[in-house]
Amino acid sequence: MPRLIGAAQTTASVTQDAVITTFNSSGTLTTTALTTEVEYLVIAGGGKGGDSGGGGGGAGGYRNSTPGENSGGGASAETPLTVTGNNPYTITIGAGGASNVGSPSSIAGPNITTITSTGGGHGLQNTDGPLKDGGSGGGIIVWTSSPANEGGSGITGQGTDGSETSTPNIFNGGGGGGAGVTGSQATGPTGGGAGGNGLASSITGSSVTRGGGGGGGSHATETDPGTSSSGGSGGGGNGGVKATAVSPGDAGTANTGGGGGGGGGNQGTHAGTGGNGGSGVVIVKEPEVSYVTGTSSCWDLRSVFRQIKAGDWT
Repeated sequence: MPRLIGAAQTTASVTQDAVITTFNSSGTLTTTALTTEVEYLVIAGGGKGGDSGGGGGGAGGYRNSTPGENSGGGASAETPLTVTGNNPYTITIGAGGASNVGSPSSIAGPNITTITSTGGGHGLQNTDGPLKDGGSGGGIIVWTSSPANEGGSGITGQGTDGSETSTPNIFNGGGGGGAGVTGSQATGPTGGGAGGNGLASSITGSSVTRGGGGGGGSHATETDPGTSSSGGSGGGGNGGVKATAVSPGDAGTANTGGGGGGGGGNQGTHAGTGGNGGSGVVIVKEPEVSYVTGTSSCWDLRSVFRQIKAGDWT
């Protein structure tokens, strides 16, 4: 049917406000009708700290798509996730490590790219192994000069590496890696290394730091209580010391993915347990959507005739 340019037909503005949903436990996200993409912050559970002067636990993997911010390890923010409106998506929140590594957190669903963050590495004591690796690596205590006794490795784009003692026979744990900064070495005779700092996100509208690494434990002598090492900013647990009794490492803060602090110890009583890792969190932002609906100003000839006949054509 031939068409003419005529008077503009009726249009309407449609607006959907931004929606921010925080998951501190596993659940389901059902997107609103007009949503086609979402920003996300996905943080896994932090790793457990090592026992008896062991290394601090690594922070849970940190993945972030908010423009202008960083993802784990200082990498650039990722691309927002393409989704469908009025659709359910499965949100999994990783538990903090209670015996070794943290558990992963994720956003999953049909026809999308699953976003998964890896749990933080376990802080180790007098051993070496794959459990120290994770989203951010766990720290480790170095009993020998073996080159294998290095801090755990983090995953690029999710976190950083854990650390170790600067030289053998110091007997204090290195700090666990944080989302933004690697763990610090234990350099003194009676103090563990500090946990690496996390990263700040403003996805909720306020800047909040999460993903701190756990501080290494102090393995002091019988006469020296040692020095507590600090967990990284963003929920990392402090390392334990020997005071009147051997103290455990502090747990990572819940829903930050913080690593647990290494437990305190001494040469006569190896009793301080490492702190558990903090649980993860998933935050999803559905951006505001605004557009104009309506048909074009092109009219077919039959419609023009009817409008003129009715006296409505202007």
